[in-house]
Amino acid sequence: MNARGPAADRLPGPDGLPALAVTAAEAARARELAVRHGMVHEHPVDLREPVIATVERTAAERDRPAVADRARALSYAELAGEARRLATLLEESGVTPGTVVGVGGERCAAVIAAFLAIELVGALYVPADETWPAARVRDVLAQAGAPVLLAVDAGATAPALLEGAAAAGCRVVRAEAAARCAPWRGEPRLESLDQPRYVLFTSGSTGRPKGAVVEHQGMVNHLYAKILDLGLTGADAVAQTAPLGFDISVWQMLAPLLVGGRVDVVGDDVGHDSHAFARAVDERGITVVELVPTMVRHLLDDLADAPAGSLGGLRWMIATGEELPAELSRRWLAAMPHARLLNAYGPTECSDDVTHHTVTAADLELLRLPIGTPVANTALYVLRQDEDGSWTACDAGETGELFVGGVCVGRGYLGDLERTRAAFYRDPFAATPTGRLYRTGDAVRLLPAGAGGEDRPTLQYLGRVDRQVKISGVRMELGEIEAVLQRHPAVGAAAVVVHEYPASPGRRGEDSVNRP
Repeated sequence: MNARGPAADRLPGPDGLPALAVTAAEAARARELAVRHGMVHEHPVDLREPVIATVERTAAERDRPAVADRARALSYAELAGEARRLATLLEESGVTPGTVVGVGGERCAAVIAAFLAIELVGALYVPADETWPAARVRDVLAQAGAPVLLAVDAGATAPALLEGAAAAGCRVVRAEAAARCAPWRGEPRLESLDQPRYVLFTSGSTGRPKGAVVEHQGMVNHLYAKILDLGLTGADAVAQTAPLGFDISVWQMLAPLLVGGRVDVVGDDVGHDSHAFARAVDERGITVVELVPTMVRHLLDDLADAPAGSLGGLRWMIATGEELPAELSRRWLAAMPHARLLNAYGPTECSDDVTHHTVTAADLELLRLPIGTPVANTALYVLRQDEDGSWTACDAGETGELFVGGVCVGRGYLGDLERTRAAFYRDPFAATPTGRLYRTGDAVRLLPAGAGGEDRPTLQYLGRVDRQVKISGVRMELGEIEAVLQRHPAVGAAAVVVHEYPASPGRRGEDSVNRP
């Protein structure tokens, strides 16, 4: 492992991961099926250049607007300059390569500059959202081992951030203090492509957050996957709408900067008001927006009486974070035919999205929409666990659990080898840059070519594997029942649960039966 610094000995490597219970013959078959069905996507991407290097090259070649928030706008040169001053401030605060640096506050241009500064000095970024309670801030910063919290707010820092940082023994440094600093000199510190780049904490089933570690190569690959599949160019402006603790915030902040585009930071005051949000999209020339389906629904509901041409410049609406219902997709395609709808799926542990699917009218005939095919340099395997605990590859039309391989797979959970070993395996299917395979815990069906209008196989999300139940000996997916109910025009949302009743006295000795 090439990482250096305080976090280095807390980052698991592939050698410490368990082997997946699969025979050599079955591993070869799984790989052959994945390749045949288009579940392996190889694409040349240059992963060597840090984002800050691209930003500075753009500034030198032709400076242009880079990022704007409600308070200010920065060109590429101004963004790079601020990042280098922040890098000096971080070094003065004791940050060295491999140090985990907390970044706390509201979404703003300074967060992007802070990320680039952390990249410059070879440290790791971990966000702390201003809306979190103090206990969450404390847990995240303490588990990450962050000695410094960089507060980016121009005004007063949220009390919960300060309280949580103090409880974690974390020194608070204000980003505005960088104004007195000279720009940091030197090349970005990138020792290797597997160098850890950031840590994002996801919710754990035990209530204790898990710090997913993403490497430089996985992050940069995902940025270019978004650029490739969305066709991003210097003419695009991406809305940065995600809270800092969400993985999608990373690509929203950085991908546009790799093509000379613009990041437009949208605060909650605008993002939670559909009419204000639509005006912002139109007035600022935003071309790409990503929202959870619930917010897409609210947007369509509230814009029913909006002026004609609202969101007229939008090229893409990306739906993520929740299952995208076919009924909602039908409404979007009818109301916004000029803006394509992308269904995106992916876990934080794999550098964000691992599949993309552009929704078409043909998809609406399916019970559940496809989540698509793998993004660049990602391999997807649909496996079924047999009674003896071994794994078998699924063919087209079959249902199994989704495993992810490729450059996107992250390092594991910071300082938590036990939970890392429960979700990450040594990849038995192919030699990959990470050598790791991630078990998603999600049930999927490999749809054959022709389903939903696709000319190649695609994946359909069915829900969590732990939501599969057996009723009278028949395996059933609760998510599929919910999808059927939601197709009825009178049903806005549905949730299905199973109640288990004890066997009646007259059925003693028989298995109890689950009844609705």
